[in-house]
Amino acid sequence: MKFFTLSILLYFSTIFICFSVEKNIILFITDDQSPDAGCYGNKSIKMPNLDNLASDATLFTNAFATTASCSASRSVILSGLHNHLNGQYGHQHNYHKFSSFQNIQSLPVILTKHGYRTFRIGKYHVAPEPVYRFETTLQGNSRNAVQMAKQCEELINSKDTKPFFLYFATSDPHRGGGADKNSKYKPDLFGNKSNKGSHNGVNEVFYDINDVEVPAFLPDTPTCRAELAQYYQSCSRIDQGLGELIKILKKAGKYDNTLLIFTSDHGIAMPGGKTTVYDPGLRVPFVVRNPYNSKKGIISSAMISHIDITPSILDFAGAYDSKKNKINEGLVDYDEAKKRAPKENRGPNFKNFHGRSWLSILDVKNPEGWDSIGASHTFHEIQMYYPMRVVRDRKFKLIWNIAYPLPFPFASDLWAAPTWQTQFKQGKDAKYGERTVQKYIQRDEFEFFDIKNDPNETTNLSFNPKYNELLRAYKKKIKEMQKITNDPWLIKWSYE
Repeated sequence: MKFFTLSILLYFSTIFICFSVEKNIILFITDDQSPDAGCYGNKSIKMPNLDNLASDATLFTNAFATTASCSASRSVILSGLHNHLNGQYGHQHNYHKFSSFQNIQSLPVILTKHGYRTFRIGKYHVAPEPVYRFETTLQGNSRNAVQMAKQCEELINSKDTKPFFLYFATSDPHRGGGADKNSKYKPDLFGNKSNKGSHNGVNEVFYDINDVEVPAFLPDTPTCRAELAQYYQSCSRIDQGLGELIKILKKAGKYDNTLLIFTSDHGIAMPGGKTTVYDPGLRVPFVVRNPYNSKKGIISSAMISHIDITPSILDFAGAYDSKKNKINEGLVDYDEAKKRAPKENRGPNFKNFHGRSWLSILDVKNPEGWDSIGASHTFHEIQMYYPMRVVRDRKFKLIWNIAYPLPFPFASDLWAAPTWQTQFKQGKDAKYGERTVQKYIQRDEFEFFDIKNDPNETTNLSFNPKYNELLRAYKKKIKEMQKITNDPWLIKWSYE
């Protein structure tokens, strides 16, 4: 009885401490965006609001998705668990039909129980809804972040004494909207209006194909440049929405009591990026402004990933036990959650996150103990089956292509991408970035890269006898990651 009373007192004291200083939270997440902005060294793309935010916040230069697939990635962001363990193996919509286990404890549900008002606007892309439930869904055009921000103004201005959590998810700069028929290269519009039209309230920024920067993993062709120009425009529209949201926060007097996180679900929607576990698929922009941090303009080298988002946000909200790396006692009844979930859609009873909170290192440029990440991919769309596991640190990166005998499958939008089709039609020996078309499609079982000296992942060292011992060490690291995360694919080491 004494223990029960003490637990209740501790729980409510935590709530009091949390809300004695208002701690609002905004998670601003874009769709298929690599770290393309001035603050990340790309001087050709115009994203001044993100650049300004970075100068007043912490910018992570080594931030990674754990999977370069939309639904799977978002499930990781909102659960703190790798997608192969939360059950969201791939896309949730239409015939793909993937969804998380019904006993998963998600970020919005936990925050609601903790006393937060929870809202979302824009792209959702996870399932089932009871697992990822927000109290309120706001309506808005996910291709117009400016309009989305204005739709959130009433929420932000509310006099409700409870803090809020806003999940602000754009569909930009995802491919979509058809082809630009006014260009001889017919690039995807990336959500832009044809004929240089503008979304309502947006001062569209247009780019010439000669003004874009072509990364090493893409072919430097006019077609690719035309697609990058459309992608840049979509990113600039996002930036205007970010600026509008910040303006609303400041006007409401809540900019200095709101944790603001800007990131993307994974890298750019180009072959070699999205759906791959190469760095262009996994690297994401990641800027965090904690209003209660005294140091600003920090550039952090810490290697973080999406599994760290949920524990970090809960840490800020006062709902996280950093010593045990779990949700505070009293917020979740795991036994009840497991009983509620039907046996046929029930996963393991997770109590510990796969990630951890980065809240305490936001003002540290080179924190110790943040030197590696792991990644996991199984599906994108249902027809895009290709499980991969990854460990990466500052020196080396190992990719295990579990289904390596199969040709690498394509997401439907990437297969149709003019950038890819232009090279594919030239034959298997045609160059695609620093690979060939054939090398992109047919992969080795293990891809081992000296990531420090070969950041573009061009030379596979797995066949070099000089690296045999090191390769074995990194295979062991993958196995260890799989054991920690209860990865069902661990079994393949036993029979192959």
